[in-house]
Amino acid sequence: MIVVAGEALIDLVPQGTGALAALRPALGGGPYNTAVALGRLGSPTAFCSRVSSDAFGEALLDRLRETGVDLAPVQRGSEPTTLAVASVDAEGSAAYSFYVEGTADRLFSVPASLPSGTRAVSFGTCSLVLEPGASAYEELLHRTAARGVFTALDPNVRAGLIADPDAYRARFESWLPSVTLLKLSAEDAEWLGGTPRQWLAAGPAAVVVTRGGAGLTAYTRDGGEYTVPGERVDVVDTIGAGDTVNAALLHGLAQRDALSASALAALGAEGWRGLLGFAARAAAVTCSRAGAEPPYAHEVAG
Repeated sequence: MIVVAGEALIDLVPQGTGALAALRPALGGGPYNTAVALGRLGSPTAFCSRVSSDAFGEALLDRLRETGVDLAPVQRGSEPTTLAVASVDAEGSAAYSFYVEGTADRLFSVPASLPSGTRAVSFGTCSLVLEPGASAYEELLHRTAARGVFTALDPNVRAGLIADPDAYRARFESWLPSVTLLKLSAEDAEWLGGTPRQWLAAGPAAVVVTRGGAGLTAYTRDGGEYTVPGERVDVVDTIGAGDTVNAALLHGLAQRDALSASALAALGAEGWRGLLGFAARAAAVTCSRAGAEPPYAHEVAG
């Protein structure tokens, strides 16, 4: 079982140009997309979050059910669902503004336990920024790592939500001793102001940096550096691409029985390039269609 911990929200995606373009609601949130992608790839997955009981919340859970994701860890609340208004540029890259005050996912509390058989827990995005939920997710991260469970972190920085960038950067560094696999985009890395080697020294067994169409690079504690190119595809938009990479990495590691720091160290060049290539193919499928629509297993076989 891979548990994904974090927010579920609604993306409002413009259907034209200009500030008053019609907005189409789409199911989203970085952790939510990761859980959907893991389910579609065939990994046993559970979602750990707090979801509104409003109509948007029900729609979010319906997709998880359809994908086979275990909802036992989901907490419910009567507060509204978080909204993220997307804007998409000419290259398909998305930016967001958020409506988060008083929403359900901010009130997440630390669960007493995780599903039996949990092999890995994935964290990231808005859930680690917005209080009081952020402190609860942070506690769950440290508690999970202390039990020896594989942890993955994708900060997926949303700068507009971060009131004090320096405080957030310091908090990010405090998470690293509890992280097994750190995945982040080149843009995130630039904003955070560190380097893969610095982050590896703080705790993770591996760091994966994504560079859009330029591909992905994995850095390991033993000095390894493994790069694969991006897959060529006609990009519709990039919504959910990074979340798909998260899921593909976790799924691929589970398939290789490599959800541990020692197993990451033993992957070697061939193992890492195979894993990164799989993640690149999965992300390309997501980029080829509108919204966060990650691939099913048969779409990335081979």
